[in-house]
Amino acid sequence: MKDSKPILLVEDDKVDVMQVKRALRDRNISNPLLHPEDAARAIEYLNEPGTPKPCMILLDLNMPGFDGFEFLKKMKSDRRLKKIPIIVLTTSDSDVDVKKCFDLGAAGYLVKPDDYEQFVNVVEIVNRYWTLNKMPNGIQ
Repeated sequence: MKDSKPILLVEDDKVDVMQVKRALRDRNISNPLLHPEDAARAIEYLNEPGTPKPCMILLDLNMPGFDGFEFLKKMKSDRRLKKIPIIVLTTSDSDVDVKKCFDLGAAGYLVKPDDYEQFVNVVEIVNRYWTLNKMPNGIQ
């Protein structure tokens, strides 16, 4: 990624968490990966004074309780956090879900591939895009 800010992963599936960690390592992406245990804890982390804000958030949609849609809505309604890019990384390829996520302010929407090599390629694409992308000043 562009800097050494952490990447925040909001994901409830332990296998998917391990896959993201492995893909980041396999692509030599050295940003620290933060993984609160659920979306509510991720919001708590982001609201703690003095915590490093992530350069991006990777978000699953289908989580029990506080789901990805609720997370997006809460993040994008908070003036301090709304500029942090959120990339939805989910198994849902539903057009309804895609539209809803973009309506709520998602920066991108990617469907998790079943194949690990394809998953690593998705991680590489995300890395390249956000490394080249120009961000507004003031994102902490």
